[in-house]
Amino acid sequence: MMAFFIWCILLILCWPLALLALFLYPVIWLLLLPFRLLGIAVEGVFSLIRAIFTLPFRVLNSLTR
Repeated sequence: MMAFFIWCILLILCWPLALLALFLYPVIWLLLLPFRLLGIAVEGVFSLIRAIFTLPFRVLNSLTR
């Protein structure tokens, strides 16, 4: 909601810049989408590796309780 108000203020003060931002935002979002998906995949792989390495410690911890 705050971004909408900022965009409206920008539209009033500098409408060419606001219109440029309005048209470029979807293009930039589409260009950055593969990097976001790659980040999600890398985070998942690191979480899997961490879970594999910490599994023996978690099993031993649950057995000692």
